[in-house]
Amino acid sequence: MNDSSPQPLRIGVLGAARITELSLVGPARTTGHRLVAVAARDRSRAEAFADEHDVERVVDSYADLLADPEVEVIYNPLANGLHGPWNLAALAAGKHVLSEKPSASNAEEAAEVLQAATKAGTVFMEAFHYLFHPVTRRLHAILASGELGELQRVETQVAIAAPGDADPRWSLSLAGGAVMDLGCYSLHAVRMLAPWAGGAPRLVSARGGERAGARGVDEWLDAELEFPGGATASARCHMAYDGLEMSCRIVGSRGEAFAPNFVLPHHDDRVVVRTADGERTERLGTRSSYTYQLEAFAAHIRRDAPLPLDADDALATMRLIDEAYRAAGFEPRPRTALTG
Repeated sequence: MNDSSPQPLRIGVLGAARITELSLVGPARTTGHRLVAVAARDRSRAEAFADEHDVERVVDSYADLLADPEVEVIYNPLANGLHGPWNLAALAAGKHVLSEKPSASNAEEAAEVLQAATKAGTVFMEAFHYLFHPVTRRLHAILASGELGELQRVETQVAIAAPGDADPRWSLSLAGGAVMDLGCYSLHAVRMLAPWAGGAPRLVSARGGERAGARGVDEWLDAELEFPGGATASARCHMAYDGLEMSCRIVGSRGEAFAPNFVLPHHDDRVVVRTADGERTERLGTRSSYTYQLEAFAAHIRRDAPLPLDADDALATMRLIDEAYRAAGFEPRPRTALTG
């Protein structure tokens, strides 16, 4: 790296979550950013993680990681209920934060994250990585071009096979549930179409099903929304599905565009467009959406390049999640208090 190149980000990792290899380790290696330190509840796990992924060093605790002067960015992939408290702590420590979604357990906590980010003057971003990939960018460009005509309907579905019963995603106290893990993508993707739909969507209705043996935790939820311009949308999620589906369909008055896997486009990079002129399939590349995300995050920090996600956006999504829960007969997720 020559002297004119931006300095690499110096990143500290909270925990040793499995997702981190895909969401951060690989992208950091590809883009030249440093994984300075990692901390985990069990130091031996942190040591194994550091050895496997070439993290420079291990620190004793999450608090030590936040206090480390060499760490400028905190990556938070902890269980959902721990996003809010550790995001708040990291911002209070003056760090930039890249947080796995959702940013908090509920809208009240997300509002506190926004206040903390504003006070800190640092960068906060919720890791909706899909938004940075050419698949989603192309969907938006096709809609903006007018090729599909006026927006009429959006259909998103994000569904996976069931995690094991002991998985924290089934834990109410850790802010688990299908909407928190999956439906946040469905709702966010609908929200991102506001520029072509007359403004932000409003929730019309929602229904869902509770996970057997996990009181208060949603196994699936379907939400219906409406835009000010009259277009409608469905945002569906299922965490005990027969297979995997992460699709987005955009229907206009003159045609439609369909992405079979907008969330993980490195598995399927197709966008299929159907109009009166025929059908075509575009392939947008299987480079990881997480790599695009880290590049955009770093460009904003180092060069003040535009960034489409911030703490305001995270709060708007969390408010919609809470509304969907209430409409479907669930309570918003409780906050998780830090102990020790």
